[in-house]
Amino acid sequence: MGPAIGIVGGGQLAWMLAEAAQRRQIALQVQTPSSEDPAVSLAAGVVQAPVRDVAATAELATRCSAISFENEWIDLEGLAPLAAQGVQFVPSLQALQPLVCKRNQRELLQRLNLPSPRWFPLTAAIPPKANAASAGRPAPAAVCPEGFSFPLMAKAATGGYDGKGTAVLQGLDDLAALIARVDPANWIVEEFVAFEQELALVAARDRFGEVVCLPLVQTHQHQQVCDWVLAPVEASHALQQAARNIAASLLTSLDYVGVLSLEFFYGRSGLLINELAPRTHNSGHYSIEASSSSQFDLQLLSVSGERLEEPSLLVPGALMVNLLGFEQRSAEDPAADYSEQRQALSALPEAHLHWYGKRGSSLGRKLGHLTVLLRSSEPEQRRDEAMQRLQQVREIWPLPGETGAG
Repeated sequence: MGPAIGIVGGGQLAWMLAEAAQRRQIALQVQTPSSEDPAVSLAAGVVQAPVRDVAATAELATRCSAISFENEWIDLEGLAPLAAQGVQFVPSLQALQPLVCKRNQRELLQRLNLPSPRWFPLTAAIPPKANAASAGRPAPAAVCPEGFSFPLMAKAATGGYDGKGTAVLQGLDDLAALIARVDPANWIVEEFVAFEQELALVAARDRFGEVVCLPLVQTHQHQQVCDWVLAPVEASHALQQAARNIAASLLTSLDYVGVLSLEFFYGRSGLLINELAPRTHNSGHYSIEASSSSQFDLQLLSVSGERLEEPSLLVPGALMVNLLGFEQRSAEDPAADYSEQRQALSALPEAHLHWYGKRGSSLGRKLGHLTVLLRSSEPEQRRDEAMQRLQQVREIWPLPGETGAG
């Protein structure tokens, strides 16, 4: 086994990273709270502790040359003394700081003059009490800042994922109710973007300043959770280059080393950055089978200090379908592993099943994904092929809230 690197987190992203590490003879040391977390079975070693346990991360650092992260829920302040002592975090804590919360992201994009939805902090919707008192009338429960109109999209600045920590606001009553039930300091509100497509790009930068990108893809959501991804998206060269330029600007300005994932809205307003994820991402899972280097290869190589090469597709295209829990099943339920559906999915032609090994099932929970390799070279035919293959998958594995599981 070759060099050792550490990863804080042991979920499905760390599990797929561990798979790639085994192929590349890299020893992956994992910090994760449960011995049943997906990455544990493949890791070269495990520090069993919560991901925000700084003492455990210090122990992890003794086992490897550099440490990366599975997600952005990072205690930057707690880890700072370790960095000062020479522990190498990739990306660096400085590069991560503007990315670990959505408000920081929006402020970063404003500073860099990169396109994103207009926004305001939720605290700006709390009316000043003095103004109402001087007018001799009760203070309104909420105000909509000048220049904004409903509907609006509210997001938790930290802690939200897969549709959790978001709220669509249709009017002042919704805005007031949100202010009453959350900590307004931890929320932002954005204009509601009328988009035609949601796109995503996985990019990476090595320690030598080289930026590489996977192809621009289309993503499709179901109840604010990624449903499927089509790679590559039908897009003009100019649009693809615009996305790459945005990624390169972000990575270079932050002196960021590692994988950065960008989610975009595309429509009449052009290309707008929706969210940034300082890690590998659902939208890049197809790359395991379909690309010369997967997003996990890019993470391993950049953390290890290797040079990156531009990935290329090995097939004309790929469809990735998330397998979201469509029934409530306890870990003790004999059917909780969906073995019948998994067997049927694996039997589909050109299909590659990834099952994360989570215990039990709940509605909408990501339990695995299926990548289907596409053979049509023409974009329109490839999209038709992808939608036909999607229907095959849905006949076996319905979306949450639908019936007809085989």
